[in-house]
Amino acid sequence: MIRNTLPELLAPAGDMSCFLAGMAAGADATYLGLKNFSARAGAENFGTTELARMVDLANQNGRRIYVAFNSLIKGSDILSAGRLIKRLQRDAQPHGLIIQDIGLIDVARQAGFEGEIHLSTLSNVSNGRDLETIKGLGVQRVVVPRELSIDEIRQLDKEAPEDMDFEIFVHGALCWCVSGRCYWSSYLGGKSGLRGRCVQPCRRIYKQKGREGRFFSCQDLSLDVLVKTLAEIPHIRSLKVEGRKKGPHYVYHVITAYRMLLDTLGTDDWAHTKKDAEALLEMALGRPTTRARFLPQKDSQISTPDEPTSSGMLVGKIQFEKKDGRPSWPFIKPRIELLPKDLLRVGYEDEQWHDTVPVTRRTPKAGSCTLKLAKHKMPKAGVPVFLIDRREPGLVQILNEWERKLEKCRKVESPIVEWTPSLPRPIRAKRQQDYVVRASLPQGRETRGSRSVMTGLWMSANSVRAVSRTVMPRISWWLPPVIWPEEEAIWQRLVIEAMRGGATHFVCNSPWQISLFPGEGDKRKPHLTAGPFCNISNPAAVAQLANLGFDAAFASPELSAEDYLSLTRQCCLPMGMVLSGYWPIGIARHGLNLVKANEPFFSPKGEGFWGRNYGRNLWLYPAWPMDLSDHRSELEAAGYAFFARLEENLPPTMPPVRRTSEFNWNGSLL
Repeated sequence: MIRNTLPELLAPAGDMSCFLAGMAAGADATYLGLKNFSARAGAENFGTTELARMVDLANQNGRRIYVAFNSLIKGSDILSAGRLIKRLQRDAQPHGLIIQDIGLIDVARQAGFEGEIHLSTLSNVSNGRDLETIKGLGVQRVVVPRELSIDEIRQLDKEAPEDMDFEIFVHGALCWCVSGRCYWSSYLGGKSGLRGRCVQPCRRIYKQKGREGRFFSCQDLSLDVLVKTLAEIPHIRSLKVEGRKKGPHYVYHVITAYRMLLDTLGTDDWAHTKKDAEALLEMALGRPTTRARFLPQKDSQISTPDEPTSSGMLVGKIQFEKKDGRPSWPFIKPRIELLPKDLLRVGYEDEQWHDTVPVTRRTPKAGSCTLKLAKHKMPKAGVPVFLIDRREPGLVQILNEWERKLEKCRKVESPIVEWTPSLPRPIRAKRQQDYVVRASLPQGRETRGSRSVMTGLWMSANSVRAVSRTVMPRISWWLPPVIWPEEEAIWQRLVIEAMRGGATHFVCNSPWQISLFPGEGDKRKPHLTAGPFCNISNPAAVAQLANLGFDAAFASPELSAEDYLSLTRQCCLPMGMVLSGYWPIGIARHGLNLVKANEPFFSPKGEGFWGRNYGRNLWLYPAWPMDLSDHRSELEAAGYAFFARLEENLPPTMPPVRRTSEFNWNGSLL
């Protein structure tokens, strides 16, 4: 039975034309980023003065605007983030903030923000037990991970607090790794996906034992007609289209299609509308599509390694003509008419000549369209060219009409404001035990560790049951970075079993995993540390962890030297960090597609990697470990109280390790 109130249709906006396209197509709400603190730094994004006019236009038309403030926040960012949020509230009053960083929840309220707080999918909320904890922090909506099936979404819905909303992705790009658990781009070059600067190394060609392909390059998600099922789930209040780096053509066609589907639910027009909506989605210039994991009874692969998964419509291939013995500028003879301001993409993302080029003049079908490219981007003959954004006259006219409406909206000045955060008093922590973290104990014997080093074990039924009651209290038990809905009860029982066996120390690799443990008043409460996968990078986040009941925390491994050395001076909990070992470049729920686990595979640059299954997740590792051991004395002087080394057994066929990485130590986390 379709409920009376449909979920809102939420459109992306990377620039003003996309915002207007979403409004024109009938989106109920728009999400967008600012010039700073957005997880899509590559989008054009907005300033506060133009945002004020956009909110005014949205209010006049009964729509809503949410600002994506979903970047990892460094300690040096707290002051500017709070001031920006205060300006937003004063000048624009958007209806909600989408937040990744747990510390920003409190910062937003301190800065006077009065709208809703939405927790980004980067926060990785995947269990019903998580939701009560999150509600207690003042969060009204959770953006659900894209890896969940419809059955798991229904399970979350049953466990959700009465006034908790869900936002579900229904269309757009997929990531191979779990949101908030991908360090691929950051580890290879300092451009963090958690700060909106991912360079998409998953889209590259990789090679394993003579076979090569884009094994990790995902197709786009498209649930299209399945929104009928989602609309029946009570806590789903928003259906989200991904695409803040897309153009207005994409936004208009995709939003129009889903608007048609939602508006005809339960009517006699549904069957006819389905065909029209599917036709519009075909015209949107996205990638090939998949249902991903949404339908549990169907194993839907999200990558096609032997086929390209780039967005856009193939319109031609690069040609050259020789004039006076010299090659001409590259050109194509398009398969369709090209219009001024159409946008073309040359080649694929991982090719040296990959570029985007606007069309400057109308070119008829089979005419000659010259592409002015930089010399270092000059492609070979035969390289494919794709149409990725279209400026058809009808859409341009619609955008112009909405532009005139926007011009009539209120204009504001947005001067700088003053604001100072209120944070708990920092502490000077005493030295604590370090950790050597393993997947299992050495075969045939237990380990007692030493006075200065505690053995850490990744928790599993096998590891818990392999340890005697005598040794159990001397082990630090590490929970996985992701726990899926179908695993929640299993992990709850395992935690109880370990505690009954004498376990006293646990490392939670999501803040929400604290819900698996006894509350503050329970005498059994163990020592809980927030692990490195919690992505903690600022004192406000540490303060939130303390409020939740954590006793200590690991800093995010992505930080630069400057960020590491300043963080501990501001924190109210003892802080630690991963000092060395094999840090995964990503955690995925998708199985390897034509790539064998525990076998090395290589990038075009010769970088080696391997994948390994732990539980129900796939861990991807680089062939070279991180190692900050040379900086230990400096870190101890800065106040770090404990360190961890992550040990892994390399695949036997992995080439010898010839280097180590200092991750982002010598850079500035971009």
